[in-house]
Amino acid sequence: MAKEFRELRERLLRAGIAPRHVRRYLTELREHKADLTAEEESGGRSRAEAEKAALARLGCVDELARTMLERRELRSWTARLPWAVLGLGAVAGLAFCWAVALLILWTGWTWFLHGAPSPFVPRLQGFSIAYFGVGRMLYYWAPLLAGWAMILVAGRQRLGAAWPAVSAAILAILGATGAVDVRPPTVPGRAGDVGMRFLPLPSAMTGTVIRAVALFALMALPYLVWRWRALREESAEE
Repeated sequence: MAKEFRELRERLLRAGIAPRHVRRYLTELREHKADLTAEEESGGRSRAEAEKAALARLGCVDELARTMLERRELRSWTARLPWAVLGLGAVAGLAFCWAVALLILWTGWTWFLHGAPSPFVPRLQGFSIAYFGVGRMLYYWAPLLAGWAMILVAGRQRLGAAWPAVSAAILAILGATGAVDVRPPTVPGRAGDVGMRFLPLPSAMTGTVIRAVALFALMALPYLVWRWRALREESAEE
């Protein structure tokens, strides 16, 4: 992609234009540039001269950006309502992952541990080990998966560090304070109930804080790496 188009892409994304619209616009510009270049070459210009003339005919970055920036409907929801996407959306993503993990726990309790007072008993064997293992992995990884998804959304839209940090902090707190709540069956031979609780015991407060900090750091790592690489590319171009 020509440098002019890279600058245009970054400007549009930072202005809040949805990435899908930016991709489509740049594809159209590249195709139009190719047509103009071919037209200039047919007139006797060299390849380099033809590309330079084609870019001049397309217009400067300011003009190309203005075409998109004037259309407010092209702005993404992340740019319009970052609190909803990176705040409520993060919580919704975590809740969904945990709901699936709890469903696996409850169904596994029903199918493989008939009459057991708890699903956390050393009676697993065969397929049940893998089944519960999937739920356990999803439960523990849910905060990180939701956090990385929000970091990806924020990075694609070129948001600053504030909203990704807020999203990661919310998920880190929920991930550190949340725990599976199992209630024994009230009817013999049936599974009990599973849910979540979010109030850590005072005796476990230190561990909760450490886990929250660790989760926040792991969520923020991809964003920091992306920012570092972006700064290196900008420095190289200068």
